[in-house]
Amino acid sequence: MSHPTPPFPVTAAALEAALRERLAPTVLEVIDESYQHEGHAGANGTGFGTHFRVRIDCAAFAGQNKVARHRLVYDCLRPFFSQGLHALAIEA
Repeated sequence: MSHPTPPFPVTAAALEAALRERLAPTVLEVIDESYQHEGHAGANGTGFGTHFRVRIDCAAFAGQNKVARHRLVYDCLRPFFSQGLHALAIEA
C-alpha cells in the first residue's frame, strides 16, 4: 500500500513516534485501518489517516486498569485528533 502525502498528516509512523517518545513501550504496533471504514463517519475518502489500531504495552501500564491504560494512549495522541484522526482501537 502506498502512504498518503500532505494534506493528510496523520500516519501510523507519526502515531508510533509520539507513543515511543511519551511511553517508551516494550511492545508497539500501529496499524492504519482507515480503508476498512470508507463511507463511515470520520472517513476522509483517501483510505488513510483516520482509523487506527494500536497494540501497546509499557511500564507505565503496570497496576493500571484498562480505562487508565487507554487514557494514557489517548493523552499521547490527542493532538492528532485535530489533524484528522477519528478513531482508535486500543489493545493495551
